[in-house]
Amino acid sequence: MTDKRYVVGITDHMIGTPELEAETLGADVEIDFFASTDEGSFDPQRLARLDALMVWGARLSERSVVHLTRCRGVVRYGVGYEKIDLPALAAAGIPFANNPDYGTEEVADHALAMILSLHRRLWEHDARARGYEAGWQVHSLKPLPRSNRATIGVVGVGRIGTAVVNRLKPFGFTILGYDPLQPPGHEKAVGYERVDRLDDILSRSDILTLHCPATAETQGLLDADTLSRVKPGAILVNTARGELLSDLDALENALRSGRLAAAAIDTLAQEPPRQHPLLSAWRNREEWLAGRLVITPHNAFYSDHAAIEMRSNAARTVRILLDEGRLRNRITA
Repeated sequence: MTDKRYVVGITDHMIGTPELEAETLGADVEIDFFASTDEGSFDPQRLARLDALMVWGARLSERSVVHLTRCRGVVRYGVGYEKIDLPALAAAGIPFANNPDYGTEEVADHALAMILSLHRRLWEHDARARGYEAGWQVHSLKPLPRSNRATIGVVGVGRIGTAVVNRLKPFGFTILGYDPLQPPGHEKAVGYERVDRLDDILSRSDILTLHCPATAETQGLLDADTLSRVKPGAILVNTARGELLSDLDALENALRSGRLAAAAIDTLAQEPPRQHPLLSAWRNREEWLAGRLVITPHNAFYSDHAAIEMRSNAARTVRILLDEGRLRNRITA
């Protein structure tokens, strides 16, 4: 006779096996580790046993949801949930939650590092200094304004956007914020100038940093038309969602024309990225792009501490659900 009262499924995991989750969930929980991001490989009979399901990188659609006949809730390890079929879960009466309370510091730090490095043109200095044979200190890159002469536009002033604003303040930047979802007065509490129109923040910002989710309203937020309206010579930083800038053609044109002086990206619409001329130029360190495009492999969220926090917080959400029938951080369709 087993002493396990519950069965919790974990679709996949990029950081080893789920011992940490097992410790947080407790001895009365059996973990069924699918160890796959391929939804098509999920056994319907295993899905039907689950009291809860935790999802990392796998897609979850109606094909799996119909078999979650015992499931009390689905919890995603991360913040975004573009791969989760919320209407299918709602139709099945299964609540869904994401995991927003981890990694805020890491993403904000990552964004700030990108902002400061591109503003100071550090990567471009590094790329060009390798070829200097005569002179050294005379090779200053221009323009290079002081921080307190530059304006940063923060698109999305929620959890992470607010953390970015707080980190920017000591440097003296003028900080603009655009977020229709924040209540009046939020800008006074946090300390930024509220901008009510996207076009205004585009035209005024020397540096534009994105911190909003990918929704029906924000997908493709920066396309060819939008990028044509940014302040000439602006810098773009995206540590939010790749879908906000899904058109690499538009990004390449903006960089080639000089409309964008530089860009730093942590998330792409397709990961790993498919072949594209801009990515080829980046990989080959082509001269025209030297130090002007920085790409990191969707790891702005990561630190050793954040990885533990993410896993334990998601498991704690499941434990609360099993014990109390309450799903914290619930998201509705």
